[in-house]
Amino acid sequence: MAGVDQWLVFGGSWGSTLALAYAQTHPARVSELVLRGIFTIRQAEVDWYYQEGASRIYPDKWERFIAPVPEAERGAMVAAYRRLLTGDDPATRLAAARAWSVWEGETVRLLPDPALSAMHDADDFALAFARIENHYFVHRGWLDDGQLIANAAMLADIPGVIIHGRYDMACPAETAWALHKAWPQTRFELIEGAGHAYNEPGILDALIRATDGFAG
Repeated sequence: MAGVDQWLVFGGSWGSTLALAYAQTHPARVSELVLRGIFTIRQAEVDWYYQEGASRIYPDKWERFIAPVPEAERGAMVAAYRRLLTGDDPATRLAAARAWSVWEGETVRLLPDPALSAMHDADDFALAFARIENHYFVHRGWLDDGQLIANAAMLADIPGVIIHGRYDMACPAETAWALHKAWPQTRFELIEGAGHAYNEPGILDALIRATDGFAG
């Protein structure tokens, strides 16, 4: 591993999923964990964002998200998007990718960010973003449902910080709290006035403080 015996592992959102999976597989290799916007790919978490939950907070944006999907298929949105994103028609693939990508771009911050929304609406970005995310969600990250929280005791000897926005609509705070309860040695920071994005002021400040603290 590049001659490194241990390293601080830092991950946010999907990165927190990967960080947890890595740390539980190789705990001796991890000196500390700094995690933000906790996502453990449980089916309930995926359903909240792509089936029902966040849809109730953003009904206007949700209508645009479901628009490419035939009404008869809306009971299984991730599967329906899988079909659209991997179909033979390039225009259909692109329309689905943009709808999937913009849904996230418009809901990850507490307050709207037009520049972020525009980035998510760009053709090449949207196609890559939507197809990669959907692929992993369809396969549930090749993890057992609830595995990362169930195995959190394996992290007991690793110093950690969990940082999460109170108003995170992509990854509700209950998942971060469940991880903290299963791994009580962590420092848990629930950031008021913040959503999911790393660069919201309160979250970014907490991340810098956490990494600076471990640097000492």
